[in-house]
Amino acid sequence: MNNSLIYEQKIIKYSRKELIELVKKAVSTSRFEHILRVEAMALRLAKSYQVNLEKASIAALVHDYAKERIDQDFIDEIMSKKLDPKLLNANNAIWHGVVGAELIKDELEVWDEDILNAVRHHTTGSPEMSMLEQIIFMADYIEEGRNFNGVDEARQLTFNNLQDGVRFQIKQTIQYLIERSKNIYPSAIDTYNAWVAK
Repeated sequence: MNNSLIYEQKIIKYSRKELIELVKKAVSTSRFEHILRVEAMALRLAKSYQVNLEKASIAALVHDYAKERIDQDFIDEIMSKKLDPKLLNANNAIWHGVVGAELIKDELEVWDEDILNAVRHHTTGSPEMSMLEQIIFMADYIEEGRNFNGVDEARQLTFNNLQDGVRFQIKQTIQYLIERSKNIYPSAIDTYNAWVAK
């Protein structure tokens, strides 16, 4: 199904095939396979929720573009773009989304803000997310290679009601981090408060 998708809307200057090649060069084989599975899931969700398929494909293909970059690349970008200094206390889990979006802009010339926000927020979510952002957030979580406890429930919820899927993921992720005494990035708490807290 993905292979038949042709980029016709001039959202970026590349064809899907060219974009895939650029992403493939930037990541390991296992990461690349994950990216293709996220795209497949994003396209299924985009069809289901009538969201622009080209945008869903592009956002999915670039969401982990910067995942395997060295820390210094992110630190340099934070400094040169004068991004939120709090980012310097974060790590790759946060950087590859928030700072990765800047690298995607610089290197792949992706200017569409909805696509860039989908990349920025695909790990922590955001208090306000467009349909595209929600789709990438969930596609990354429930792609077919995932097999954590609760993934089937997450898939079912997401295809029944996208927002329910988003709430489920946010809740599970925060719970997971708390149980393991892991640091929770402040924007993830804002997301939880906006989507889950009653």
